[in-house]
Amino acid sequence: MGIFGKKKAAREISKTQSVGNLISEGSVSPKDLIAPALVDVDFNLVKIDSRYYRTLYVVGYPRYVSANWLYSLITFDHPLFVSMFVYPTESKEMLNELKKKIAQMQATIESDIKAGHVIDPTVQVQLDDALLIQSELAKGAERFFQFGLYITIAADSKEELDSLTKEVDSTLASLLIVAKSALLEQEEGFKSCLPLFEDKLRVWRNMDTTSLAMTFPFSTASLTRNEGILYGVNQHDGSLIIFDRFTLENANSVILGKSGGGKSFLVKLEATRLLSMGVEVIIIDPENEYAKACSNLGGEFVEFSTASQYKINPFEMPHDSVEPDELQNKILDLHSLLRVMMGDISPIQDAIVDRALVSVYQNRGITPDPATFKNQAPYLEDVYKAFLGMETPEAKELADRLEKYVKGSAAGIFNQQSSFDIKNLFTVFGVRDLEENLRPVAMYVVLDFIWGRIRREKKQRVLIVDEAWYLIKNKDSAAYLRNFAKRARKYGLGMTTITQDVEDFLSTDDGKAIITNSSLQIILKQSTAAVDKISDTFYLTGGEKHFLLSAGVGEGLFFAAQNHVGFRVIASDEERAIIE
Repeated sequence: MGIFGKKKAAREISKTQSVGNLISEGSVSPKDLIAPALVDVDFNLVKIDSRYYRTLYVVGYPRYVSANWLYSLITFDHPLFVSMFVYPTESKEMLNELKKKIAQMQATIESDIKAGHVIDPTVQVQLDDALLIQSELAKGAERFFQFGLYITIAADSKEELDSLTKEVDSTLASLLIVAKSALLEQEEGFKSCLPLFEDKLRVWRNMDTTSLAMTFPFSTASLTRNEGILYGVNQHDGSLIIFDRFTLENANSVILGKSGGGKSFLVKLEATRLLSMGVEVIIIDPENEYAKACSNLGGEFVEFSTASQYKINPFEMPHDSVEPDELQNKILDLHSLLRVMMGDISPIQDAIVDRALVSVYQNRGITPDPATFKNQAPYLEDVYKAFLGMETPEAKELADRLEKYVKGSAAGIFNQQSSFDIKNLFTVFGVRDLEENLRPVAMYVVLDFIWGRIRREKKQRVLIVDEAWYLIKNKDSAAYLRNFAKRARKYGLGMTTITQDVEDFLSTDDGKAIITNSSLQIILKQSTAAVDKISDTFYLTGGEKHFLLSAGVGEGLFFAAQNHVGFRVIASDEERAIIE
């Protein structure tokens, strides 16, 4: 430390010692040191130093309330100071008071009837409620309390305070709560919301035991079921999230998270637990991340490459189909596949593609009659030759685009008879060894192959599509993935869509549609660039946005239908050994 640093430290020590001497001598108290420099009490606000505060007290409550009915207030997107005061009352005194009130209301109604007036519906409703409460109190099923609810709003300016007050009042109004500003009692209101346990406003309302229990502000959605698998621990209350995705309106799920956020670990863990429940699991794996787990669990790893033994012919027809429009649907799907392979084509070229597809099936003797589906299916090479045989510039251009897959670097991958069928309970399709622009094509072909297989037998299956942004980048493959998600429910299939490229995924209509058609949504740790897009899509609060930015690996938000909670993935040592 240089001489200037020593002098500065000496001054700071000297100041501390002098303050300590003043306190010890009694001239300055600890209260003087921590007290604000300025407190200005106005008729509808309090200013402390440079901050403004306004307190509201609640005078009107809804007639009926449900569990966690103050959730909108507790999760308001701005810090609020909320105080609740509960005072128990004697049931005997309350019964006597109710008896008087009931007699008064009954007299009012009888008087209206005798005078020929219409009965005031408000009085009738109050009488019904009073009689019900009287019965519950007499049986000992309920107790009565005096309840006070106060809210203090803090802001950096008076304009911001006025704006926040309107927002809070609007939120309360949506809950059928009537709140008023503590005019000329802002100091008492501010003190009532401090952790001093002092109720200086003393504005109370009668409330029974059930309503009071539902007012408890820290309740959270419970996602513990008697069936299903364990996903993790509820960060709000420490309960376990045990859930069966097949009990939802559809079994689709979507998992969003930045690289390194724990997506793959969660998916492998879910797959392991689903297998133990007898659910068939199929994974499309662009990076061969699931090969080790597949081997440990006794699954079958199907690796696609130019030298691989596994082949899939996308032109193959299902031999056991009885649907009369099967051939037309296959040709429509092949239209999309060829556009994924060749890129954008003109309307004239689209018509040429249609003629070529129809002709190659006719040449093999395959017609709309399901009995002909057993004939040898055409190959991609047949379409290539059909383009060349048309001898037009447009057809020649299409043949040139397709040549790569027939005679070029990608020859043999999609141009041979299928040599594989799904028979294992756990099947992984790996496409890592294909060049990057071939991966969307392979993923599309695999999806179409899986779709043909799941229609044979309806049972609980889960299809996991990792790095779905490969398919979302192309409009035809994105549309196919979206339609896959919509139709999966009919065949007992739940599709899991995983992506780390959140912004690109959410910026497309197909990506948003996939999320909409997924009843289970899991959002793990997010980057600053993506969190605003996710917040707008899922209507997250400010606290939930902050949680996603600061979350650790394997932490995030778990959405199931209308419920969502913060959660943390947990796994046993045995499970970690299998999937890692």
